[in-house]
Amino acid sequence: MLKFIKHHMDTIIGIEIYPIISLSIFFLFFVLLLVWVFSYSKEAINELGEIPLKEDN
Repeated sequence: MLKFIKHHMDTIIGIEIYPIISLSIFFLFFVLLLVWVFSYSKEAINELGEIPLKEDN
């Protein structure tokens, strides 16, 4: 089964760019997520952390 798939993948011109693009998108997403997490304000994090403790009816 793997030989069947590998043979078809080898015959497609330019297929080697797709793993590079997918790895780049994956890496970029997590780098941007990391930047967003570290740039989020401490006041907003504390406010969101206190939501379950508030007794608003």
